Parts: sequence; C-alpha cells; structure tokens
Amino acid sequence: MSDLKPKLDAAGVNALMRRAFPESGQDGLPQVMSVAPGRVRVMRPYGPGMLRPGEVISGPVLMALADTAAYALVLAHVGDQLMAVTSSLTVNFLRGCKPADLYAEAEMLRLGRRNAVCEVRLWTEGPERLAAQATVTYALPQP
Repeated sequence: MSDLKPKLDAAGVNALMRRAFPESGQDGLPQVMSVAPGRVRVMRPYGPGMLRPGEVISGPVLMALADTAAYALVLAHVGDQLMAVTSSLTVNFLRGCKPADLYAEAEMLRLGRRNAVCEVRLWTEGPERLAAQATVTYALPQP
C-alpha cells in the first residue's frame, strides 16, 4: 500500500511509543529506524535474556518485535491512536535467529477504518535471510 502517506516520522513514532510505554524507559523499547509510505523498519538491540537453548533468539522475543513493528506502522499512518490493540498475530518461524541486533520491517497490507493488517519480516543476518514472518492485525479505536 505505497499510496499511504505517513502522518509521523520515525522520531514522532518513537516519542509516541515512549508515551504509551513509559515503564520501558529509553533503552527498553525497540527503535523505529525509518518510516516510509506503508512501511516502517524497527531495530531491537541485542541484549541479555533474548536467547533460548541452542543460542538462538527466542520465539517470544521475535513475536514481541513483530507486534511492536506493526504497532509502530499503525501509529506512523494513523497518528496518535495509542489505544490501537492487537487482534491477531500469526508467526512463521523460518530459521534459527542468530544472536545479534534484531530487525523488523513492517508493511501495511490494508488500512481501514476499523482495522489494519500488516506483514512483518524479521532478521538478524540481513533482510534476504529471514528468521521469521508474521501477519499482525490491529483493531483501531472508534470515535
């Protein structure tokens, strides 16, 4: 949906997310790196507690970043709608995710009045070597 026009840039989305999740602190939230029409790229720095046995990034960490990237995408395109909530999240784990900074790119598949459907791709080794793919639906608050 490249015909979408973002209402917020990366700094604006990061500020809204800090407002939505103040208990996370500056370092606790993934950072929105870029916003483009219908897309955002998000990065979570590698840190302790991200690994599971086998020395790969755990599924819950990947799911959390997929959800965060979709939320950032929604905020970028609808603005200050902090009460948008996840209504569906499906993840396909494609390969073990090596320990490193974790990236996600979210793309808007559909933005309606009541919901937003996003696809999210996650990786550590490069976008051509995906670790997971998710489809996330957000319910949008009604006035």
